[in-house]
This record gives sequence, C-alpha cells and structure tokens, in this order.
Amino acid sequence: LALCLATLAVVTLVNLRGIRESGTAFMLPTYFFVGSLGIVVVLGVVKTIANDGHPVPIVAPPSMAASTQVAGFWILLRAFANGCTAMTGVEAVSNGVPLFRKPRVLMARRTLGAIIAILVLLLVGIAILARAYGIGATVPGRVGYQSVLSMLVGAVAGHGTFYYATMAAVGTVLALSANTSFADFPRLCRVLADDGFLPDIFAVRGRRLVFSQGIVTLALLSGALLIEFRGVTDRLIPLFAIGALLAFTLSQAGMVQHWRRRGGIENRRSTWINGVGAVATGAALLVVAVSKFTEGAWLILVVIPAVALLFRRVNRHYVHISAQISTIDPLEIPSARSPIVVVPAGSWNKITQNGLKFALRLSADVHVVQVKTETDSVEDLSDNWELLIGSRARAEGIVEPKLVVLTSEHRRFFKPLVDYVLELERANSDRDVVVVIPDVILSHWYEGLLHNNRGAFLRSLLRARGGPRVVVVDVPFRIND
Repeated sequence: LALCLATLAVVTLVNLRGIRESGTAFMLPTYFFVGSLGIVVVLGVVKTIANDGHPVPIVAPPSMAASTQVAGFWILLRAFANGCTAMTGVEAVSNGVPLFRKPRVLMARRTLGAIIAILVLLLVGIAILARAYGIGATVPGRVGYQSVLSMLVGAVAGHGTFYYATMAAVGTVLALSANTSFADFPRLCRVLADDGFLPDIFAVRGRRLVFSQGIVTLALLSGALLIEFRGVTDRLIPLFAIGALLAFTLSQAGMVQHWRRRGGIENRRSTWINGVGAVATGAALLVVAVSKFTEGAWLILVVIPAVALLFRRVNRHYVHISAQISTIDPLEIPSARSPIVVVPAGSWNKITQNGLKFALRLSADVHVVQVKTETDSVEDLSDNWELLIGSRARAEGIVEPKLVVLTSEHRRFFKPLVDYVLELERANSDRDVVVVIPDVILSHWYEGLLHNNRGAFLRSLLRARGGPRVVVVDVPFRIND
C-alpha cells in the first residue's frame, strides 16, 4: 500500500507540474521491461528443453495446493474474461494514430502488430514456464505472497542482481501505464465539462496548462480505492475489467451502428468484425460481472449508474441555468433613482467608517443599522451620532445618514438585520437595496480563524434570502503587518 501511494503521489506531482512526456524516457524502461522478461522466457525455455520438460528451479516456488475442481466450462469462461484485461492498452495505438510519422496508418499497424506479438509471446512463454516449474498464483495480501512473475524470475535466474533489475523494470512499466490515465482522464473530464455533464472547472487549464482539477480528482479517487483495498491490485481487477470491457463493448457496438448507417457492400466486413468484437467483449463483461460480483464487482455496477445519474443532474442544472439567463432582448434602461444603501455597523471604528464613506458615494439615502442584544457590550451609536456623523454631514452639505438601532431579545444578530433589508425591499418596489458590508482583509489566511467572520455569514444569508433587488457589496479594509 505504501509503495502504491508513493507511486501515485509521484505520478500526480509530475502531471501537475506539466512535464511533457519524453519519448526517450518512456522508451528505455519499456525496452528494458520487454528485454528482461524476454531473457527470462528464453532462458527458461532452454532450461526446460534441456531437462526434458522438468527444469530445476534456482529458487523453488511455494508448493501449489491440490486442485479442488475440474477445469470446466465456467472456469474457462472466467479465465477468458480475466485474460481479456491483458489486452487493455493496445487501443492507445488507435487513439494516437495522428502522432505517428508518415505513413501514419502503416506505422500504426506495424506498432500494433509488434505490441500484440510481444503480448502473445510473453503470455505463452510465461504460461509454459509456470507449468514447467510448478508455479501457481498465491493469495494476495497474505504472508509469503509473491506475484507469478516474481516466482518465475526467481526460479529461472535466482534472486541476484538480474532479479531485482527485472522486478524494477516491471514496477516502472506499471507506473508508466498508470500515467496514461493521468494523461487521458483530465481530457475526458474536459470534454464532459464542455458538454455540460461535469462542473465547468474541469475544463479550465491550470497555471501549468494542464487540467489540474481532473488530475487531482483522479489522484483522490485512486488513493481512496488503494486504501480501501489495502493496495492489493488483484482485488481491483474486477473493477478495472468491468470498466474496460464495458468501454470495449460500447465502442464495438457503436462501430457496428456506424457501419450500418454508412451502408454498402464494402462495409459489411467491418460490420461483422466489430459485431464479433461486441459479442465477445459483452460476453466477457457478463462473465466478470457474475463471477466477480462478491469480490468487488458490485461496486462498479453501482457506481456506473450513479455516475451516469450525476452527469444527467449536472447537465440538467446547466440547461436550467442557461434557460434562465439567456436572452436576445435589448437592454431595458433602468430608472434614474438612486438605491437605498444599508450599512451594518457594530462599534464605531475605522472599518465602519470605511464602509460608510463608500455608502455615501453611492447614494444620499443611507441607513446605518446597528443590532443590539441584551448581552452585547458594544456602545450604542446613537450616544455619539451627532458628534461623529450628524454635524460632519451638515458641514459638508450632504444628507445625514439615518441611524437605525435594532434590538434582539434572543441574541440574534443576523435575523433582525436581514428582516430589515427585506422590509426595505418590499416597501420600495422601484429601487434597489444595496447592502454595504465592511470587511477586514487580514495579512495571513490563518488569522481568519481568530475572527467571527460575520461579514461572510451575512453575505451568504442575503444572497440566499434576498430578492432580485438586494445587492451585496463588500468593502475591504486591509490590515497591514
């Protein structure tokens, strides 16, 4: 689990940094992986032939338990379904055809053919050697667990330098294959966001020109799965298999529909090829879903409909918002009447003074509202109103702001203030009500934990309960170090 999470963290950080994939950096570990396993297979086959099919392992694998059932049709179906997951990844060639050098189609076909040939040779070679050396799978997560590849390399070449180099190559290639998801999942999220099925933030590139939200989301979900399954990847195979086989089935069925729409005799062959593929992957999907249901497959069968429902709800929200805000009507010129401005005030200080100055620049009709409770120790502004505001307003020749002192018997600060604003809105149907909220901007974010943040709560309440003519304006007052 620790190794899985560490690898996940490294892959996430690399992708968030926006480092471009280097062909050389990806090519060398892949060559080393194929070369080292190729050496193991060739060396093992040579030893098997030299010993009449019964080679002596350098490091003996654990003894296999006795068979408990005959390899019947159901076991063959499960083996076929699990083996289909080994083919995943070859579709990356089809997705990357435009990236090949010319002639692109020919080069892509050669690459795909090479990948399939390597896959077949490695799988067949490993199967032959596993039978020859008596290697069987051990239970993941238990003491003494080893992968089949680990036991095979140890049996053929021992636990020397070559063993550790080969296992390092396997781990590196697995990490590189995980990076494919970090390259494609954020792009998929961007497409869904552009179509209105995911939040807009998934379509926004970060400072490093990568889709940061998609990368972070994938990392968090992957980490949660790893922790839940304690890093035992065998337990995650049913989830992976169902997701991959479902995608294969849908894409093959979609191609069948595509060829049928195009019609013509020349497309019948393609229709049959994709039809057979859809049937094969669909059958494998059903087998995995049934056979692995109690081993975790139920989770993906629940998650996929839930995610699809989530997509529909998100899309419905965006459609609703778009219908509400879209218009082609010309601008309606509003009346020239100035708004009513409300300034919530506590004690008299520079913060209140700053908010009141801004309010007086907006309108001549300003209401300074102070809420007092029976346990509040804040001084009443009416005691010094004439000295602080009244005389100064008359001296400047402006309309004196109106002081409103509200009392709350149950130590409620927000309700009386919000009710007063809503009453002003109802009583003045032809004017906007602007609530100016003086707020403190601190030097450090953590200093906000030391304050009551009444301004933020008041803004939220007014936006939730206020009508279309209630406008909230934040007036910052910065505290310097």
